[in-house]
Amino acid sequence: MAALFTDKLLIVNNKDRDKLEHERELTRVLENKVMLLYFGTDTCPQCQEFAPILKDFFVRLTDEFYVERASQLVLIYVSLDETEEKQDKFLKTMPKRWLFLPFQDEFRRELKLRFSAKNPPVVVVLKPSGEVITTNAVEEIKQMGIACFKNWQEAAELVERSFLLAEDFDNVALRSITDPLRQFKYKLVIFYSDRDHRGRGGGG
Repeated sequence: MAALFTDKLLIVNNKDRDKLEHERELTRVLENKVMLLYFGTDTCPQCQEFAPILKDFFVRLTDEFYVERASQLVLIYVSLDETEEKQDKFLKTMPKRWLFLPFQDEFRRELKLRFSAKNPPVVVVLKPSGEVITTNAVEEIKQMGIACFKNWQEAAELVERSFLLAEDFDNVALRSITDPLRQFKYKLVIFYSDRDHRGRGGGG
């Protein structure tokens, strides 16, 4: 799990606003995933322009409508909003799988300083260890779309865990698992090419 959020409280952007505050819960959600920290505010024009792009980017990598299985990706919204009401208003329009820090948590300010997120929107891309892959991926996401996730996945050296039971994962040494990244690497490409092929009347 990213040491960055040890002993922190994260909230799921779903109807129940489920709280993730125990180490086991945080580990389950954050471990072995590329982590995006999105610094934004609802009143920033650039953020208003970028937020729908980021939403679509996230959904295309995690929603079963687009992919057979959600990518190893987690997004945490670090609000720079002036009020909690503005934060909540914004989050209501965003995916339910997003996570966020409580508005009262001073850790938001610490993160802003640590990652120099002075001019939103800013998307910091992190390895599961908390090591920075990209200091601001906004332009990369705009220009490359979901293709840039492959680069982050390789940089993060994620372990493919589809064949593991979640409750067993903690007992397995990461270095002992073979790393069939190539198998997953082209899944999105195969998915789209296959769909395009059927769309042209092929497949027979």
